[in-house]
Amino acid sequence: MRIIFATGNSKKLEEAREYLEPLGHNVELLTIDGQPPDFIEPQSSELMEVAISKSEQAISMLSESELSNCAILVEDSGLFIDSLNGFPGVYSSYVYKTIGLNGILKLMSEERSRHGEYRAVTVLVMNGTRIVKTGVCRGKIGEDIFGEGGFGYDPIFFPEGANGLSFGQMSKSQKSTFSHRGKSLKALSEAITPPSM
Repeated sequence: MRIIFATGNSKKLEEAREYLEPLGHNVELLTIDGQPPDFIEPQSSELMEVAISKSEQAISMLSESELSNCAILVEDSGLFIDSLNGFPGVYSSYVYKTIGLNGILKLMSEERSRHGEYRAVTVLVMNGTRIVKTGVCRGKIGEDIFGEGGFGYDPIFFPEGANGLSFGQMSKSQKSTFSHRGKSLKALSEAITPPSM
């Protein structure tokens, strides 16, 4: 199956390929005139609503093109911090670009509870059918930046059961053991794999 992934994040593309290409699917980046598309962000606090909206926008963008018969993949994720009432949540990407890791650490400097979770919603639309899968990774926000791996908030997020390592300190294979995105992609790959495989 030819899958067009609507994302501007090359790391997300790598992760999707890791799960879907061994099943025989070809995962390609969605580009419009050579650039990742700009989506209109729905005013919603729910990742699922945002991901479904983006999938519908992607389908509309491709409806008149030679890619109209391809499957569309969209993934939306965010960091939800308990003591900040779920902030930055659906605004994680914008907040990261605006205030960065140091901004989040500063916001949390007075917080005693540092618990939170990464959430991911993966949407695949194929032949008019929409498949939605989710993944969650609980953990804690560190008090400093640890590691240079991963992307986004990875250097300040310490997943539960990871022996004190942040996502930013892990190899790709270590991170995939805990990753919220990995969990949603694994569930998706299982949903589209015939029972005989």
